[in-house]
Amino acid sequence: MTLLERIQSKACTVGIIGQGYVGLPLALVFVEAGFPVIGLDVDPAKVEALNRGDSYIKHIGSERVSRALKTGRLRASTDFDELASCDAVLICVPTPLGRHREPDLSFVLDSARAVAKRLRKGQLVVLESTTYPGTTDEDVLPVLAATGLKTPDDFLLAFSPEREDPGNPKFHTKIIPKVVGGVNAPSTDAAVALYRLAIDTVVAVSSARVAESSKLLENIFRSVNIALVNELKMTFDRMGIDIWEVIEAAKTKPFGFTPFYPGPGLGGHCIPLDPFYLSWKAAEYGIWTRFIELAGEINTHMPHYVVDKTSKALNDAGLSIRGAKVLVLGLSYKENIDDDRESPTYEIIELLRDAGAEVAYCDPFFPTARPGRKHNLHLASVPCTAESFSQYDAVVLSTGHAQFRDAALYANVGVLVDTRNAVKLPAGSTTRLVRA
Repeated sequence: MTLLERIQSKACTVGIIGQGYVGLPLALVFVEAGFPVIGLDVDPAKVEALNRGDSYIKHIGSERVSRALKTGRLRASTDFDELASCDAVLICVPTPLGRHREPDLSFVLDSARAVAKRLRKGQLVVLESTTYPGTTDEDVLPVLAATGLKTPDDFLLAFSPEREDPGNPKFHTKIIPKVVGGVNAPSTDAAVALYRLAIDTVVAVSSARVAESSKLLENIFRSVNIALVNELKMTFDRMGIDIWEVIEAAKTKPFGFTPFYPGPGLGGHCIPLDPFYLSWKAAEYGIWTRFIELAGEINTHMPHYVVDKTSKALNDAGLSIRGAKVLVLGLSYKENIDDDRESPTYEIIELLRDAGAEVAYCDPFFPTARPGRKHNLHLASVPCTAESFSQYDAVVLSTGHAQFRDAALYANVGVLVDTRNAVKLPAGSTTRLVRA
């Protein structure tokens, strides 16, 4: 039976490397479509949880994982020798930046080497990790070709960018259109055939490079526009104009305008990182991506702006930031999810500490702050109650979780710095409200 025949009959075993925010929902979609799936991860705790039917990602319920497990089509493993039994291997691993904002492809290349050790004729390999144009054919392909096998005669290779938006109730993996581009036409055809049986809409493009570039364009578009509205926020603030009211007015135009909203900085695995993958690659061609660099500069500055606004608000209340007790709300990078990757809140907390403040945080999704590559706060969340909030000289709302939108929480708060326009205080409130 050929690979395409195995795909069409759903006898194709799908191996997915990486069972995080991208790999796990993808695994579930393929199981739900009728495919046998092996979820591979280096983290034994994740593998054990999945094999128990438990989810470790809040917006993906354990009941969904349990249902998938009960079909008998899902299992998880740390044994990468399982790749030999997979007909399609999808790579969903992180692509972080290094210390100097250079691409770190170590996870991708480690995965490619793991596949290469078990590569056999008739397999399809698809990279989903966001990266610069050329990664699939310049970096991954040579690793696989070093086995002596060739594409398209022996194996197939494609790129299909992930488009996850954790916690978004309107869009999920199955209904988000899937862009697919292979390193050759047979690779594109096979990858399209596979995804079409699990995803509602599949968009084939002419090459892996086009597919890689499309994901970068999506995220650069957002990064640049968020930087623009953040710059306008600071400008209009100096002029005494409410940026939020300006946006509401502008978005009444039914054409030619897309609303973006300011915040305390960028978070998540995509927008703060992906644009710099293109900047790095563009330099190889003698191109300097000034919009990307400027957007990065503005967005990176936003935590400093928030801390400056907090310091001024405390001064206006007759207090100094040095020695002040400040509560920061939200470690997640966006509202109502348990994902703190690249969250600007960490930077805000450290800047407040550097300024001499005594800092605590509250986040119902993070009872304790997880240590990361850049930050280790050694803090636990304080209760989300009005009594708890009243113990602080200033409260800084960094993430607009639903729990933080209750105005009653701030009844006895002296200073509230709201970076998300999330709280509407009642008339006559004595709380000093600052939009930042």
